[in-house]
Amino acid sequence: MSLLILILALLIWAGAWRLNVVIANGRRADTRAAQLGVPAIFGLTLLILWELIVRGLGIPLVILPPPSMIADRFMGSLPILWADFVQTVVKGALSGYVIGCLAAFGTAILVDRSDFLKRGLMPVGNFVAALPIVGTAPILVMWYGFDWQSKAAVVVVMVFFPMLVNITAGLQETTTMQRDQMKTWAASYWQGFWKLRLPAAMPFVFNGLKISSTLALIGAIVAEFFGSPIVGMGFRISTSVGQLALDMVWAEIVVAALAGSAFYGLIALIEKKVTFWHPSQR
Repeated sequence: MSLLILILALLIWAGAWRLNVVIANGRRADTRAAQLGVPAIFGLTLLILWELIVRGLGIPLVILPPPSMIADRFMGSLPILWADFVQTVVKGALSGYVIGCLAAFGTAILVDRSDFLKRGLMPVGNFVAALPIVGTAPILVMWYGFDWQSKAAVVVVMVFFPMLVNITAGLQETTTMQRDQMKTWAASYWQGFWKLRLPAAMPFVFNGLKISSTLALIGAIVAEFFGSPIVGMGFRISTSVGQLALDMVWAEIVVAALAGSAFYGLIALIEKKVTFWHPSQR
């Protein structure tokens, strides 16, 4: 029986592989439908193989539940998953993301105007950015309490310095000749900033925003492992693991994956509209 399952899995994989090769090498490989079809077929194939192997080989559910079981738990726990999403993503991750990015933007302007801050703050920023979240999260939870405010504080710490480094580097993207040209036109610092340096820094800014979008979600979920009210994605994952309810754990993982992908995709879409002039968007 196990041999038949493996043979069937190999046949499905080979068929999906062949279909993807045909689509990728076809005349319409550059169309939007082909670009979306290849990863969709690949993902669907993985789900089919996952279901087939888990059920066919009798893998214990506490080790790896099949996708159908995860989907049933997902659909049957929508109110719980929605409450966890609001607590973790909207209140914790999103609020900390906005605060951290705005604070990094303001600090980057100060660093840009001060050599003292540039030489003194950036090494400290690299040091703080290297601190493990499992060390800083418990401290911030004790400082700000067990509700979403402490998770937002963790997110602020995680996104602040990556954003600061990217924005500071982006503000140096213009050449000396370009900055001197603005001076010959009697442009003030802020005129040069808004008209020249900030637009040139936009690819760096969006690079930091995309990196920070994933860090924000990770930080909010991990911070809930160290204390939270009886709601939240991190709380649900930790308690479900203790109860051996692995289907609920995977349901929360699906929510996190969907939220993270949507957030990242939204930022990438805005980036494409704002930095249409950059070679990376052509």
